[in-house]
Amino acid sequence: MVTKTPAQNVAYQRTVRLDIREITRRLNAALGGTLVSVLAGSKDTKSSHKWAKEDGPQPRPEAVKRLAFAYEQWLRVTDAEGEHVARVWFIGANPWLDYDTPINAIREDRLKEVNRAAQALIDDSFNG
Repeated sequence: MVTKTPAQNVAYQRTVRLDIREITRRLNAALGGTLVSVLAGSKDTKSSHKWAKEDGPQPRPEAVKRLAFAYEQWLRVTDAEGEHVARVWFIGANPWLDYDTPINAIREDRLKEVNRAAQALIDDSFNG
């Protein structure tokens, strides 16, 4: 069994209380629609803008999972480090991900790795 930190619990609780359209709107505002579409695994870079609309299409289940996970990580990193650091963290080469970006790792469903990378940033505990 994996034990969540208090910050993970809060971020998770804040995430599950939102519908996927609101999560997508917030991620679009934070990261931009193109990056949100990419992390969700869509080939259409405008998908996230469509998903955010009330009458827009529903993202596929795997995209919903990635979007919710990404938003949870956004909350965790933002709460600990601020929005600027969170944005740089999502798009930058990350030593905890073998210098891949969290955006790519989320798209590839490497969610446990991304979760650990976020926690390492929050804890300042790189053990590489």
